[in-house]
Amino acid sequence: MTTTEKNMALLRAAYQSVESDDLDEAAQMLTENFIANVPGCPDPLHGRETWYQGTKIMKDAFPDLKINVQDMFGVGDKVTVLVHFQGTHQGAFQQFEATGRQVSYRSVEVYRFEGDQIAEEWVAPDMLSLMQQISPTPAGH
Repeated sequence: MTTTEKNMALLRAAYQSVESDDLDEAAQMLTENFIANVPGCPDPLHGRETWYQGTKIMKDAFPDLKINVQDMFGVGDKVTVLVHFQGTHQGAFQQFEATGRQVSYRSVEVYRFEGDQIAEEWVAPDMLSLMQQISPTPAGH
């Protein structure tokens, strides 16, 4: 198995752990000083705990979150993923209380690996689409 194949397998395992609510197991796949490059944040966020908290917020809002990898490819120490998320809005998310609505949105994600762990991520989820799906419907519609 090549390093790229190992990295892709590790990433699939991490997604699987998140899907099955084992965030502790997923967090162990990250380096201690994990770096998250998140849209809207001018500076990278650091640490496994930061990733854990952000993921927990998503899972609390969308407990049945399904993560469907549509494409995945790797070069060197990086893996790029086109991923499709689906779930039910069952908990508060940002300013929106639970709506019970089904949601579906995509993300483009790049991960950098160090050894057998995920060291850094660049994620670009389609938050605009997600927010439109859970925002209150305007009156008269």
